[in-house]
Amino acid sequence: MANYRSLRDFDWTLWGVTLVICSLGVLQIYSATRDTVWRGVWTKQILCILAGMLLAWVISRVDYHTLLGQVPLFYVATVVLLAITFVLGVKVFGSRRWIPLVAGVHIQISEFAKLVMVLLVARYLSAIRYDRIEFRDLLRLAALVGLPMVLVMKQPDLGTSLTYLPVLAAGIYLLGLRWQYWAAIAVLSALLIPAGWYLYLKDYQKARLTTFVDPQKDPRGAGYQVIQSKIAVGSGGLWGKGVTKGYQTKLRFLPVPHTDFIMAAFAEEHGFVGVLVVLGLYLLLLLQIVQNAQTAPDKAGMYICMGVGMVLLFHLLVNVGMVIGRMPVTGIPLPLMSYGGSSILTTFMMLGLVNNVRLRRFVN
Repeated sequence: MANYRSLRDFDWTLWGVTLVICSLGVLQIYSATRDTVWRGVWTKQILCILAGMLLAWVISRVDYHTLLGQVPLFYVATVVLLAITFVLGVKVFGSRRWIPLVAGVHIQISEFAKLVMVLLVARYLSAIRYDRIEFRDLLRLAALVGLPMVLVMKQPDLGTSLTYLPVLAAGIYLLGLRWQYWAAIAVLSALLIPAGWYLYLKDYQKARLTTFVDPQKDPRGAGYQVIQSKIAVGSGGLWGKGVTKGYQTKLRFLPVPHTDFIMAAFAEEHGFVGVLVVLGLYLLLLLQIVQNAQTAPDKAGMYICMGVGMVLLFHLLVNVGMVIGRMPVTGIPLPLMSYGGSSILTTFMMLGLVNNVRLRRFVN
């Protein structure tokens, strides 16, 4: 691989779109938290974005093949830290997800595990020399991805744990799998879902799923968030009410408008046109990632780019679907817009990986 990289080799379209989305997120966080106990968090978001840009640059400078070589170390460290979370983690809203560092700073290991899952799947699948993945390899890879998933589920954080699955699914689809195995996976899933309902899901998680079908069954409880979110989205109309002028957000009817429901707050203040612009920016971002996958120098690079793209697409579909009542309420943030240091840093690091692949698409 060439050692010299000029500034023109960077994917400036990808980074330009990323920063525009981040800027809209900061604006919405400021609007949603103005005159509240959360006022000032928009400045923390800016600091996290700057830190994320630095981390993305560092990751893009290290050959991704070197990072793939360290996957066993990254994986073991991730599993250990997820286990430590149960002991040292801070409990917030009934979940123990964050490890305290210094000066009130907390880190969410389950977010950074997404990056490790992308590298893990890319390393494993790129080492397979035959046309389609065999069942034994599928079981091994599923077990490797499944262990962190189980640990995150136990926090409990079902939403974040599910974000690991798109990486695995994308890799398997790209490599190829016999239709008999797809059928076996479908049958196994059909058997595990009912078992998970009775054996694993907690009462509040069951309530979220049942109220997803009919929020009016519990309008002041489990259905409250969805109802208020849909009111906010609808009240925005075509052009929106303007920055800091959303009634649902301003009067605090809309819960956590700067994190999970930031798209609902944005829709109320910027309307249908504003939402179309944001979704168009996300589409452009995803298309750039796919383009980098197509020009990747090897299979490992392609798996990395598509893994990152699938994680972001999953976040986008679930979060946007959630705020309009088409998906159950989960703790999955909107990439680059929702407030959250760990989420921002992880997203920038994943985009740094994509840029890493792009920088090495030419061979001497």
